[in-house]
Amino acid sequence: METNFTVNMNEYLPLRDVVFNTLRQAILRGELKPGERLMEVQLANKLGVSRTPIREAIRKLELEGLVLMIPRKGAEVADITEKSLNDVLEVRKALEELAVRLCCEKISGEGIRRLHEAADEFQRILKTSNDVTEVAEADVRFHDIIYMSTGNQKLIQLLNNLREQMYRYRVECLKRKEAHDRLIAEHEEIIRQIEKKDKETAAKIVGRHIENQAVVVTDVIRTKHGE
Repeated sequence: METNFTVNMNEYLPLRDVVFNTLRQAILRGELKPGERLMEVQLANKLGVSRTPIREAIRKLELEGLVLMIPRKGAEVADITEKSLNDVLEVRKALEELAVRLCCEKISGEGIRRLHEAADEFQRILKTSNDVTEVAEADVRFHDIIYMSTGNQKLIQLLNNLREQMYRYRVECLKRKEAHDRLIAEHEEIIRQIEKKDKETAAKIVGRHIENQAVVVTDVIRTKHGE
């Protein structure tokens, strides 16, 4: 396991969260590659921690779909497959279309203002940052405002759980610079339809937004597998 990532301590976070974030970033950035085994002892030695936070981090990464537990073999970095992508996006599309319909009904003027700010921040970071995970977090913040405006705690919980499984695909999509202008335009169009309270058009735009991401990530997957 020859990797160059290191753990960045944060006095405000428990050690287990620091280790989790470190391994998560290493997977998303490709420093830990699909199929690579995650050996607790080696990782603990490399990061200068005990095996316990490594074990806890691996469990959380498995829940996100970033790690697979293989019988009699242990943990390894999961590959991205079209099947896993489509399974997640089918559910996300249905839930996000519902969320934006409810958002059109319930969002406040302050919520609209925050949506504009989040869209502007996403565009700024997209144009200036070389850290794809920073861009992904800005995208998450934009969509979170829509979720929270629904006032439906069950829906918010489902979307938040799904968000963790979506994160890797979001990052892969954002790595494709040719998709950036379209993402910005789609965010702006989503806001316009929410301001107009046009539930059905907003839902169509959100659905197309997700379908377009699926096309990009599918191309990434097929390119990686030489198809």
